[in-house]
Amino acid sequence: MTTSLINLAYLVASALFILGLKGLAHPRTAVRGNLLGATGMLIAVVVTLLSQEIIGFGGIILGMLLGSTVGAVLAYRIAMTAMPQLVALLNGFGGLASVLVAGAALVEESGTIELQMSIATAASGLIGAVTFWGSLVAFGKLQEVISGNPVLLPGRHALNAALLAATLALAAGVAMHPEQPAFYWGLVLLASVLGVLAVIPIGGADMPVVISLLNSYSGLAACATGFVLNNTMLIIAGSLVGASGLILTRIMCDAMNRSLANVLFGGLGASPTAAGGGKGDDLYAGRIKKADPEEIAMLLDIAQRVIIVPGYGLAVSQAQHSVRDLAELLESRGIHVDFAIHPVAGRMPGHMNVLLAEADIPYEKLLTMEEVNPLFEQADVAIVIGANDVVNPAARTDPNSPIAGMPILDVDKARTVVVVKRSLSPGFAGIPNPLFAADNTLMYFADGKKALVDLIAALKG
Repeated sequence: MTTSLINLAYLVASALFILGLKGLAHPRTAVRGNLLGATGMLIAVVVTLLSQEIIGFGGIILGMLLGSTVGAVLAYRIAMTAMPQLVALLNGFGGLASVLVAGAALVEESGTIELQMSIATAASGLIGAVTFWGSLVAFGKLQEVISGNPVLLPGRHALNAALLAATLALAAGVAMHPEQPAFYWGLVLLASVLGVLAVIPIGGADMPVVISLLNSYSGLAACATGFVLNNTMLIIAGSLVGASGLILTRIMCDAMNRSLANVLFGGLGASPTAAGGGKGDDLYAGRIKKADPEEIAMLLDIAQRVIIVPGYGLAVSQAQHSVRDLAELLESRGIHVDFAIHPVAGRMPGHMNVLLAEADIPYEKLLTMEEVNPLFEQADVAIVIGANDVVNPAARTDPNSPIAGMPILDVDKARTVVVVKRSLSPGFAGIPNPLFAADNTLMYFADGKKALVDLIAALKG
């Protein structure tokens, strides 16, 4: 293939990546964006393999078939609740690929190695190793293979600072003496330890932010590997992933009213005696008002506006189709129904949007926090399904709470709040929720899907 044709193909692939990212910004265009991005990657991979004479068309087709099979199996078998874990693994393997490719290029290089390549190799090894091992820890916490609570080692900040200094020193060694592979593999080893120790003190509540940041790291590692291989397409793709990951991390931190430094070095639950912690026995004692489906059905019969707040519990119980049936039943009776979506509801941004889109709930019914908060005062009933921290009024009223200042959905301002939850257990932040004991709150203790099915039956009865 000629250089002009290769560059043209890379330009087309880059444009498809950009259009794909733009499409992923909204649920309505997300599928199309995904297809555009996948097409761009297919073009980039095929052109690279053919231009470098790495493999022929037969091998490319075989690889596409194998990859499509694995992708299809994952798409059907991975539950929506496990999507963050899958993203963490994909981030990690991206980092590992950068480490191995950069290392192989360093070993195979003969003659004088340019400074650009040696610096890029060091960057690939450092960022890629931190990404891989940090992502494995994040996966383990979300999958509950290891404890989701912060693991606080004595002197962890000093230890991490020392490790970072040592890795930077080895990175300088790689840049100055690339002909000695021992510097590179020593760098990878220390960066791997740093990746584990940097993520393991962070609690499960902050794992979505960490995964988003690690996603950015995997892009930066790929970008550095592009400089190692002198591959323009890899540089562009890595830059786009790195930039979009950083933007998403910033959005999530803003939605939690947290700084990135607080997430990485402090974080929710970073102190075993965090203010506002505990199970809330004193807060809830004698103040919880339980309700059954028939009581809630009577409330809904006279309601004019209902706002439904989905949370992680909705995803766990796979109740998205049941909540659609409830909304349709209420609307058939002339009741106005909206859905309130918090930016960090669930475990990843857009989690609730994708879940409700799966049930064919109209996009215009999914209101952002800014759109829906002024409407809660007009709502006769707010139904909270499996959400916790994102509706915790302590963020607004208790300056000593670990989530103080975090923007929340103002469900407590509705005339009546119905909380569908299996128990009074705390959310990811590990703190009690005063909403459960509020005067205008009714607790409906049940699995999300069963609760909605029984409520629909009560309404029809």
